[in-house]
Amino acid sequence: MRLTAARRAAGVALLAGRQAVLTAMDSMIEPAEQAAEDVATEGSERPMDLSAVLMGAVEAARNAIVDGEDGASEDLVGEYLGAAFDDPTAATHRFLAAMPGYQGWQWAVVVAAYPGADHATISEVVLVPGPTALLAPQWVPWQDRVQPGDLSPGDLLATPVDDPRLVPGHTLSGDEELDDLAGEIGLGKRQVLSRWGRIEAAERWNDGEHGPGSAMARATRKVCRDCGYYVPLTGSLGTLFGVCANEMSADGHVVAEEYGCGAHSDTPQPATIGSPAFDPFDDGVLDLQ
Repeated sequence: MRLTAARRAAGVALLAGRQAVLTAMDSMIEPAEQAAEDVATEGSERPMDLSAVLMGAVEAARNAIVDGEDGASEDLVGEYLGAAFDDPTAATHRFLAAMPGYQGWQWAVVVAAYPGADHATISEVVLVPGPTALLAPQWVPWQDRVQPGDLSPGDLLATPVDDPRLVPGHTLSGDEELDDLAGEIGLGKRQVLSRWGRIEAAERWNDGEHGPGSAMARATRKVCRDCGYYVPLTGSLGTLFGVCANEMSADGHVVAEEYGCGAHSDTPQPATIGSPAFDPFDDGVLDLQ
C-alpha cells in the first residue's frame, strides 16, 4: 500500500508538472539570473527538486560540449547565456559559441531528469544560430539560379517540363502565317512556339534595352520601322519586331519597331565645319629661275 501510494503521489506530481506553463525563451536567451527566478516562481507548478536539478546542470552541460568535441579546449565554450524548460522533465542550457567562423552561434545542451533524480543526464548537444549569427544564403535550386547569358560553349540546358512556351509540332501554334508555311514545306518540328511563348517574348523584348522605353529610344525621334536597316520578323511577331542589320547599332538584335537610335538610315550628314577645302598646291612645279 505504501509503495502504491508513493507511485500515485509521484504520478500526481508528474501530471501537475506537465500542466505547468513552460517558460518561453526569447531570441537572445534568458540570462542565468532570470532562469533562477523562474525556478523560484514556478516551484508551485513543478517539483522544486526537479527544477533545481535541471537548472543546476550548467557544468554538466558545459563538460558535455567539450567532451563531444573530442576533448577540445574549453575555449570553444563562451559565456553562459541561460536556460529554459522544454517540458517538466527537460531543459536547454545555452552557451555562446567561441569558435572561428561561428560568430553569433550558440551551444544548446538539452538535459533531462525524472522526478526524484539527484542529477540530470545529457540528451543532446547541438550548435544553433543566434539572432546575430552569420548564416549561409538561402539555398536556391539551380534552375532558378540560371540567368540569361549564363550558357557557355558545351553547356546543356534542358527545356522545362511542360514548358507553356511550346506546343507539340503536330498542333497549330496560333500564328496563321507560320502554320501555313510549316505545313507547306513540312518542317516537322517536334515542338513549336505557342501563343503564350510569343506573348512572353514580345513582352520581354518590348521592355528590354531595345524596346521603345529604353534610354536610347527616348533620346531620338526616329524609329526603327522607318529605318533601312530594319528587317521585320515573319509571323505575328513581325508586326511589332524586327532585327537590326546596322553593325554600328543593335546589329543582330531583335528591336521593337518603335525603338530608335542615332544610327538611323535617315540620319543626315553633319554640317561642314572648319576651313573650306582647296586643291593642293605643289611647290615642286615652281620655276625658280
